[in-house]
Amino acid sequence: MSAVPHRQDFEVIVVGASAGGVSALQSLLEAVPADLAMPILVVLHLPRDRPSRIADLLDVRCPLPVREAEDKQPLRAGTVTFAPPDYHLLVEDRDTLALSVDAPVLFSRPAIDPLFESAADVFGSGVLAILLTGASADGSEGVAAVRHAGGQAWIQSPDDAYSSLMPASALAYAGADAVLPLTSLCLRMKGLIR
Repeated sequence: MSAVPHRQDFEVIVVGASAGGVSALQSLLEAVPADLAMPILVVLHLPRDRPSRIADLLDVRCPLPVREAEDKQPLRAGTVTFAPPDYHLLVEDRDTLALSVDAPVLFSRPAIDPLFESAADVFGSGVLAILLTGASADGSEGVAAVRHAGGQAWIQSPDDAYSSLMPASALAYAGADAVLPLTSLCLRMKGLIR
């Protein structure tokens, strides 16, 4: 596996998580450099029938501002943007995000695959995808799309994850550029600087 890329090698970071994801995301986002000048887009599987407080919860722990996405909002560098409940989060173009009510993917909306795939379509090799703990196969197609487009995928080690199914499924389906325990993923996040 190659050395840790510098931040200028990526244009956008996309992150997916499900079961056990709140704790994992808290650790990962606490490790984000305060001067990281690229967007971070996150899908966490959420109940579709009630508002989410996840952005507010993590905003106080992350060095960057954490917000819930709105349809057609600008893609903001230096900001962490979460998919809201019951909407897929998509990268519409290099400047804009979109929300979608397309059918759930593997019973989830928001789902990880649509975010990863749309980011790969728009940013190609400029995508860093990070897939964390989860209890479904969501994310496997997205990781494949990112890697096929020349981007990188870092996956939490299945034996380190609260729920191993999601990272194990993605590894079996698409492989990865790095397979690491959460503590090492956090160190890599801290290292995304020159």
